[in-house]
Amino acid sequence: MATDFKDTLNLPTTDFPMRGNLAEREPAMVEKWETGRIYKKMTDQRRDQGAKAFILHDGPPYANGSIHHGHILNKTLKDFVVKYRNLAGYLCEFVPGWDCHGLPIEHQVDKELGAKKRDMSKVEVRRACREYAERFVGVQRDEFKRVMVLADWDNPYTTMSYDYEATTVRELGRFFERGIVYRGFKPVHWDWAAQTALAEAEVEYASFTTEHVYVKFPFDELPTGLQEKVGARPVFVVIWTTTPWTLPANLAIALHPELTYELIDVAGEALVVAHGLRDAVLKDCRIESATVLASFQGRALVGELEVGLGLKAKHPWIDRDSVLLPADYVTLDQGTGCVHTAPGHGQEDFVLGAQFGLDILSPVNEYGKFRESDVPEFANQQVFAANPQIAQMLFDRGRLLNRPGDKVTIDRYPHGWRSKKPVIFRATEQWFVAMEPESAGNPDGFRLREAALAEIERTEWVPRWGRDRIHGMVEGRPDWCISRQRSWGVPITVLYCRACNEALATRAIAEHVANLCEEFGVDVWFERDASELAPPGTACPNCSGTDFRKEEDILDVWFDSGVSWSAVLDRKLGIGDQADLYLEGSDQHRGWFQSSLLCGLVSRGHSPYKTCLTHGFVTDQEGHKYSKSSKNFEPPERMLTQYGAEILRLWVAAVDYRGDITLSTEIMKRMSDAYRKIRNTFRFLLGSVGDFDPAKAVPLAELEELDRWILHRAAQLIERVEQAYEEYQFHAIYHAFVQFCTVDLSNFYLDVTKDRMYCEAPDSELRRSGQTAYWHVLNAMVRAMAPILSFTAEEVWELLAHAEGAPESVFLADFPKEALSWRDDALGERWETLLDVRGEVQRALEAARAKKGEKSEGQIGSSQEAHASIATSGPSLALLTQYEAQLPALFIVSSVSLTEAAPPQGQLVLATITSASGEKCPRCWNYWLQPGSASEVCSRCSAVLKV
Repeated sequence: MATDFKDTLNLPTTDFPMRGNLAEREPAMVEKWETGRIYKKMTDQRRDQGAKAFILHDGPPYANGSIHHGHILNKTLKDFVVKYRNLAGYLCEFVPGWDCHGLPIEHQVDKELGAKKRDMSKVEVRRACREYAERFVGVQRDEFKRVMVLADWDNPYTTMSYDYEATTVRELGRFFERGIVYRGFKPVHWDWAAQTALAEAEVEYASFTTEHVYVKFPFDELPTGLQEKVGARPVFVVIWTTTPWTLPANLAIALHPELTYELIDVAGEALVVAHGLRDAVLKDCRIESATVLASFQGRALVGELEVGLGLKAKHPWIDRDSVLLPADYVTLDQGTGCVHTAPGHGQEDFVLGAQFGLDILSPVNEYGKFRESDVPEFANQQVFAANPQIAQMLFDRGRLLNRPGDKVTIDRYPHGWRSKKPVIFRATEQWFVAMEPESAGNPDGFRLREAALAEIERTEWVPRWGRDRIHGMVEGRPDWCISRQRSWGVPITVLYCRACNEALATRAIAEHVANLCEEFGVDVWFERDASELAPPGTACPNCSGTDFRKEEDILDVWFDSGVSWSAVLDRKLGIGDQADLYLEGSDQHRGWFQSSLLCGLVSRGHSPYKTCLTHGFVTDQEGHKYSKSSKNFEPPERMLTQYGAEILRLWVAAVDYRGDITLSTEIMKRMSDAYRKIRNTFRFLLGSVGDFDPAKAVPLAELEELDRWILHRAAQLIERVEQAYEEYQFHAIYHAFVQFCTVDLSNFYLDVTKDRMYCEAPDSELRRSGQTAYWHVLNAMVRAMAPILSFTAEEVWELLAHAEGAPESVFLADFPKEALSWRDDALGERWETLLDVRGEVQRALEAARAKKGEKSEGQIGSSQEAHASIATSGPSLALLTQYEAQLPALFIVSSVSLTEAAPPQGQLVLATITSASGEKCPRCWNYWLQPGSASEVCSRCSAVLKV
């Protein structure tokens, strides 16, 4: 009976399980980090070392509901940065934050309170909002912990904490001091479903289908030369609009002085349209024939820019004029070239109307309904519901050129970011921050737009196109509307004189209120009388009155979050007012990035961030954005339960986050497969060094050359990985690790070293050399990959033998920069040639395996059954001769012979495979010649076994 030699081999042994069982085991690791206070130890260690700070400031997610895939993407990317920076020797603290004020929370609380709200005071409603936000801060905190984000979870910041609210009020006071805050009556985005103004950052864009109308405005003031060509025909100026509900507010029609217009005859009427749009208008209105009566430039009817002629058309059904005005924003993109202008319902309309002294007419109330006093025909009707009725009325009056019921789909129509309803432009009295000081009546004041554009140029944007995106937004943005007509938020700390209605918007009042807020919270503004909120001695600058009333509006939540750098970095942490990095989704170019930039410039004269990094949105496999309100939404906890957080983290690292990122079941399966390869590599390395003592490691200079080669390759890996971390190229880290595990380790190094690791004596120099290399490679890999595969890295760290004094957690260790010293380019070049030769031999071995079953020389099963004859010449022969003793192990064959002969053109060598001579060793499976030997095993194994 043959002897079983299995127990004589040094087979890998480890408690590191083959299957991660991540979903079941990760929570225990999270709890261990928490009870072990690993985050605090990690940051305290760097603080005690006097480490240089790297400041990543967390943009606050909204404390409303559970987290979604975008939250996981964002917080995981930040976690990569925090963990890497601390491993790399920086002090990188991470204070998580939450945005707690605003409409979404108030709306949810309204639904929860129901009819009870009518009997509650504003302060009681605010208290309910605070409790709601606190509840979801707790929910989301636990969910972020579950995805293994290390942070100061015990001391987060919230925009509703007393100290934060006080900071918000103080920063508002700085805006007052700069003289760029003003109250004005102008059109703003209005969410009629929520009855509040919206800033641009609170507007989302989605497709919207609505009525569109071509409307005829009677016109009887044609210049003489044109009137002669028209004759007795009635004349109409034709406008086109997708907002028929704004027609009751029409006060003007805009034409471009330099565009060519025509008078065309349609069924006996003379219509004014732009020449370049005539055919499109006729087609849209189903008009089969028309005759051009005259052609002229727009200045014939409107004069020159900024001057005008004052010619007037008539409103199509209201007894009111509609003046024709020159405007350079009129284009030939769509419509008629004659633009309906309602100064109370559009930004360009408002600017043009102000230029020519038009009234600002807005006959719509806060609920989006027509006021009876202004539009009796459609009194109390919601504007969008009134659209078809307006079209029908125009048709009945003979003022509609197309047909009632004609509709058009607008791809990007503004919707409320929380209500999801189409919003309207509506003129209301609001508080604004002036982008140019002239808006605030202070022409010598701070030029915020100019300063912001200059600071954008000084900021690093990752990816680079972020610079162009935010530059364009700031360059064209209107004044910032900072007031909201709601209850749950920070008040705009303005007092009004009861005698003359003068607004007192001063830093002194803001500072006084901020002091009260620090002790009592901003509810003090809603609870106390105005006399208690004014600093002693406050008097109206206009009439010297001392009796005041309070502003009722609250601040835009983007102002709240826009001062987070002041509340957190400066006042909470005391580390200054500028972060090294802001990292958020690309939608924040018009949101938090922009509001933070403006607040930083007004208050401190510079941006609150040096680098701004953006990521895309998470989409399904069809490219549709994941959203809680969408049918494609799959709760993250389902994926966490199925795959574990580690796989989601690997997915975040694997994708190019700079664009939109696809997440699907198929992708998660691929990530699981990739993780399995990495885990199996870690497991094999751990098992192979299970009996290794780092204190007895072989000096690096004395290692076998192949072992020094794998250290060289590991050095190249760590160098690439370190650079990728520095450049936030996390997908490059993922691909480098997978390639190293698959190509360098599994497919080559671990394969060719198995023989000596399994079969040499446990304490032999050959095996200890391999173990030393295995240990160094694994130790470096685990520390380098810890920011991404945090659970697995910690799991390996706990099982890996360590030198004396090693830290308890991988996150208390250092990034493996010592690995860079392992690089040996000369050795690498030699082994690159040897690997090329190995490739030739492997191809020959595969060909020989293919002959298995044929009765011919060279048929083999395993490569150990083979003898490789290699013919080559010149430098290749010299190199192979130098390594001749190592070639059988390198090729995993039983024997190798070298012959001097020129190989075929294009090849380094000619490899010929024959069956190995001798007997197969039952222990190591290599073939050996045993002349006269009585041993059952080969001479090497006999020496090891001492038989």
